[in-house]
Amino acid sequence: MLQSLLNIFRIEELRNKVLFTLSMLVVFRIGHWIPVPGVNHEELERLFRTMGTDSVFGKVAGMVAMFSGGSLSQSTIFGLGIMPYITAGIIFQLVSSVPGSPLKRLQDEGPTGRQKVQEYTRYAAVGLAVVQGVGWLSFLKAQNMVYQEWASNPVWWVMAITTLTAGAVFLMWLGEQIDRHGIGNGASLIITAGILGGMPGAIQSVIQSFNPEGQGLGWMGLIMLAAGFVLVVAGSVIMTVAQRRIPIQQAKHTRGRKVFGGQRSYLPLRVNHGGVMPIIFASSLMVFPSLIFAQLGAMFSKGGVLGGTISFLGDNFNPGAYLYILAYIAMVYFFSYFWITVQFNPEEMSKQLKEHGSFIPGLRPGPRTAEYLETVMNRVTFVGAAFLSVVAILPVVINKSMGIDYMVTQFFGGTGLLIVVSVTMDFLQRVDANLLMRNYAGLLGGGEDSKGPRLKGPRS
Repeated sequence: MLQSLLNIFRIEELRNKVLFTLSMLVVFRIGHWIPVPGVNHEELERLFRTMGTDSVFGKVAGMVAMFSGGSLSQSTIFGLGIMPYITAGIIFQLVSSVPGSPLKRLQDEGPTGRQKVQEYTRYAAVGLAVVQGVGWLSFLKAQNMVYQEWASNPVWWVMAITTLTAGAVFLMWLGEQIDRHGIGNGASLIITAGILGGMPGAIQSVIQSFNPEGQGLGWMGLIMLAAGFVLVVAGSVIMTVAQRRIPIQQAKHTRGRKVFGGQRSYLPLRVNHGGVMPIIFASSLMVFPSLIFAQLGAMFSKGGVLGGTISFLGDNFNPGAYLYILAYIAMVYFFSYFWITVQFNPEEMSKQLKEHGSFIPGLRPGPRTAEYLETVMNRVTFVGAAFLSVVAILPVVINKSMGIDYMVTQFFGGTGLLIVVSVTMDFLQRVDANLLMRNYAGLLGGGEDSKGPRLKGPRS
């Protein structure tokens, strides 16, 4: 393993890409500590601590902080993070998947059309950043977190909104620079760096709660916590790379006296085809029941049938409650199937197989192949959605049942864990491909150089 790591720095091109990526992530973490002027950061941080994660505000802030590196609690220039760009990308991706839409036709034009869609995504990200910046600053003003001499000054509002928007646009540019000159997906790496930035705080929380002689976390609890973390990460890695391989046979072609084709290959279908998107959609919508029932509970008294029903639903839609978990699982399943409906097109896949002279043994090309692919995808998605459901509710269940701080339990599941696992696997696969391309053993291999002549890169 050590030899494989050394091989990365032997290749000049790969070394420059890795160092450039790391330097851009360092820039992101530096911006995490630059505050927005005019905000009372001490009071804001105290508000985050007192609100906790059980309240509606705590859940919304925690979800936003996952995409911004926790900067909202300090209201820094990167407080919005790269979330406006991610949100705009998801919106345009969904709209571009609708048959007959203008964006769909534009994307089908090739690289030029996709570049145009990317340009529209950037403009939409700027607009979303402005809207989110106005909303966040308005919330701070309502909570008296803005100094009085600044709150009514329009110059401060323009400056603060411009600062937050510029920070979000800079992170968008930073991610694209990593895509172009670094290695890995830039936006995903920035999100991962923000999530891992909370790990020192989680470790500190475990150390503070550790008490082998009295109340708190003992040796057995600490061992179970570490073992559980390893098992959950290992299971997430396995399910992230799990595939259902469908055998594909290429038709034989006779040209003169020679026979071409006839090779046998596989069509891989990912078990977790939706990735983290079903959990993101589900967790976003699960914020609203608590908010709605909290507002209704303030409007109606607890006496009577209506008031008792609202109070019962409000209590059971808090994180960790029975109805909350059932609704969360149902939402994860719904969005898992919704995502494959939008992203997976069996008719188009069947058409491409037919055009390339390939077929699934025992099935006629065309509608029968498309029906088979859709059936297989629905079955594997059921397993993938079950895995996502377990990962989604693990942090809440561990937090409520064992009394462990949510800052610690969020590393046992949820969106953050899946993002870290998926991005890390993608990063390692890209580095591994660069090593194998130059005739080195892969990053996860034995670490010894493979035999044969070395293939030099363009700068070697």
